[in-house]
Amino acid sequence: MEFDLSWVLLGFPFVFALGWWASRIDWRQWRLENSQAPRAYFKGLNFLLNEQQDQAIDAFIEAVQKDPETSDLHFALGSLFRRRGEFDRAIRVHEHLLSRADLPRDDRERARHELALDFMKAGLYDRAEAAWAELERTAYAQEAALGQLVICERWHDWPRAAALAQKLLAGQGQMPLTHDLARNLAHNLAHYLCEQAAAAQEPGEKLALLEQAQARAPDAARPRVERARLLAAQGQPQAALQALAELPAHAPQALPLVACEMVALAAQCQALPQTRALLEQSYAQAPALDVAEALAQACRASDTGDASQQQARQIYVRHLEQTPSLNAAARWLAGAPIAPPETHAAVQRAVERAARPLACYRCAACGFTAKTHFWQCPGCQAWDTMPPRRVEELDK
Repeated sequence: MEFDLSWVLLGFPFVFALGWWASRIDWRQWRLENSQAPRAYFKGLNFLLNEQQDQAIDAFIEAVQKDPETSDLHFALGSLFRRRGEFDRAIRVHEHLLSRADLPRDDRERARHELALDFMKAGLYDRAEAAWAELERTAYAQEAALGQLVICERWHDWPRAAALAQKLLAGQGQMPLTHDLARNLAHNLAHYLCEQAAAAQEPGEKLALLEQAQARAPDAARPRVERARLLAAQGQPQAALQALAELPAHAPQALPLVACEMVALAAQCQALPQTRALLEQSYAQAPALDVAEALAQACRASDTGDASQQQARQIYVRHLEQTPSLNAAARWLAGAPIAPPETHAAVQRAVERAARPLACYRCAACGFTAKTHFWQCPGCQAWDTMPPRRVEELDK
């Protein structure tokens, strides 16, 4: 049987037409998919700007499904998951990015950084520490060191935290520290050394650590306060009083915390007039309830007569003239009755009850309130965010 080449020649145009038609279908499909992906992306961006996170996540998921190779969409989606508290989904998104062999180096480092943030937010500090460790020699080296510092704080590993802070302050990171960051690190380092001093057993070691903390952050209040309390516990009231008397020159905002302690030490050292003059000067510059209370205690300690009691009550009146204070009013009421005993007691109890919540300290970062002052907020774990003034003094 002879093969007829005419059929082959006639078939070429047909096959070419089929191929051209199929290529047009693929081209249209590709254009359709590429037009739908940006549309979903911009739709998600619009939801995000309108603070509609649920709809934004749905739109970004749709965009990622249409264009799974786009890393920016993955970053946006993972960030949204983390902000919503869906840390497991954020971790999966960033781990999926890291599993891609074709991911550029910059995107890989960024994905590892985002993954470390996911672990931190989820409280998985062991996995976060491993992720930070892999970023030590990258553009995220400074963030990695700060992240490891936070983990040391959570684990109360104060020696390692101090070593990391000293390394950053020594300029061993790739990025220079800003002035504010360097100052905050110096203050945090002082806190780490104070925490080590609190855990130390030997008084000499405690004192050496506190002196080192004071040298690292001369304008920090805690090292001076803790050092003074240590000296007082060791039977050195004169040295303790001298240490507290340096506060107005270095950390005047912390004087209300120790004003009453200064009066007690001054009474032991026969130095009430000098201490009272220092407190009067501080009160004139920045009136504070605790300083007023210390001045009243100094009046009572200098003399037990009625004149000293009246002078002490007059200090509360002076404070009330400068700023309304239920706590000052309650302490003024406690000085002398103004009505029949039963009526006076009822009024005093009512005022003291109303004033009790206003005598607390409140964190400026998270709003945590406590009856005692904390150097590190128990709520948000931040340092020096709890002002040494009572709530009613902050709200005036």
